[in-house]
Amino acid sequence: MEEAGWAILFLLLILFFFFLSTLKRNNNNSNKHKNLPPSPTSLPLIGHLHHLIKEPLHLSLHNLVQNYGQILLLKLGTRNVLVVSSPSAVEECFTKNDITFANRPRTLAAKHLNYNQTTVGFARYGDHWRNLRRLTTMELFSTNRLAMFARLREEEVQLLVKQIFDECCMGKKEGAKVEIELKTKLIDFSFNVMLRMISGKRYYGKHGVAEGGKEFQILMREFTELEGNGNLNDFFPVLRWVDFQGLEKRMIELMKKMDRFLQNLLDEHRTNRTSINQKMNMTLIDVMLHLRETEPEFYTDDNMKGVMLIMLVAGSETSAITMEWALSLLLNHPEAMVKVRNEIDTKVGKDQLVKESDLVNLKNLQNVITETLRLYPVTPQLLPHESSCDCIVGGFHIPKGTMLLVNLWTLHRNGELWKDPTRFMPERFEVEGGGGEVCYNMIPFGIGRRACPGAVFAKRIMGHTLGALIQCFEFERVGSEEINMKEGLGLTMPRVEPLMALCRTRQNMIKVLSKLCVSE
Repeated sequence: MEEAGWAILFLLLILFFFFLSTLKRNNNNSNKHKNLPPSPTSLPLIGHLHHLIKEPLHLSLHNLVQNYGQILLLKLGTRNVLVVSSPSAVEECFTKNDITFANRPRTLAAKHLNYNQTTVGFARYGDHWRNLRRLTTMELFSTNRLAMFARLREEEVQLLVKQIFDECCMGKKEGAKVEIELKTKLIDFSFNVMLRMISGKRYYGKHGVAEGGKEFQILMREFTELEGNGNLNDFFPVLRWVDFQGLEKRMIELMKKMDRFLQNLLDEHRTNRTSINQKMNMTLIDVMLHLRETEPEFYTDDNMKGVMLIMLVAGSETSAITMEWALSLLLNHPEAMVKVRNEIDTKVGKDQLVKESDLVNLKNLQNVITETLRLYPVTPQLLPHESSCDCIVGGFHIPKGTMLLVNLWTLHRNGELWKDPTRFMPERFEVEGGGGEVCYNMIPFGIGRRACPGAVFAKRIMGHTLGALIQCFEFERVGSEEINMKEGLGLTMPRVEPLMALCRTRQNMIKVLSKLCVSE
């Protein structure tokens, strides 16, 4: 029965593409005389998909760029895909053609995992997206709002280092090293920060995981996998008729569970909502409920849940994974770890915990984060864009409806832009006028009108957290071998292996950590 089903599917594919090729013949004839970007050898029906199946997408694209240039056009099933990997091409796409490429392509993930493509990250360009963008930049990530939540972030950092300190002390001789798994701690920490900002409550702590928290953690992991992995249904529409690999069903079921969690948060907060005049204690749900009073047609439950969803998934997952990469790099380069620690001891002192306000004076720490984002960007390709009309990029004709992929992996490791591009060298950013000073050389948070609105927040929370961990503890590799730096699959490029490290509390910080009084 299963073999018969695949045979039918194969026949349907042949019929579909025969019909499609007939319909598009005139369009192809009109394009073949235009100056299109270079392309590798393609195959009938699948186009260039065979070039992208052996490695993670960013590595496959990187290999193609080395052979065909920094602007290339791929045919993936029925879609045209433009891949750009040079500063000049990026600049052209997001300055002269910024409005042209302001759209997001329609995909199954955008539809089923993003409230029918209405979240800020995946919404089509237009009034709805502009309203969401205004909300995130003016209300959620404004300077005043970030300052309002500064104490909350400080409390969570203190909780994190206090928990690790307790583990180091528990049943161990003074000065002994304890093996700890850092990935889970960082993800739990980041999720708590975002959830407290959104709803005023936290889910993870020393007493375990509150109801619903563990399930949502699993759901978030599946969410990023489905968002980031290639979906053949998006390139071969005929496959949607049979829900190839059951991906659409998986997305729908996943979103039902995530929606239930978000709706419960919203309903609970709406029921227990206190006076809106208590502005210092306002959560982001409070902000949206307040705005709903004057704009009820925009602040629907789905729109508010969409904002919460993107903040939880993008805000917690990306920061945690970047910090894990940064600690992995520092463990492989202990001299850089010592340099950052000495700077903290000098600029902050040994009798108090580093604060967010200290970050401006911690240049070495900031350089480590910047170099981590260069080598291991938050997403190895920016979220895809789509051209709303024909345009010109690098002198090449780009047809309407072309998906745009900016391959940060190649851009950030370009030997013409960076000295020793694959080497971890935080000191490269100490040089005035270095590679990082040119904005189009390095864009881990995107650029243009669809750049990530939470970039400032992310840098603050990562700097504060890493600074506190390095200040309070001595970390070492579990074995003599270097940490495995192989990348896994997913939207945010996680590590293949969760980071394990030996940890010991620094002698001069024991008194400071012992005095921390933080409640969970």
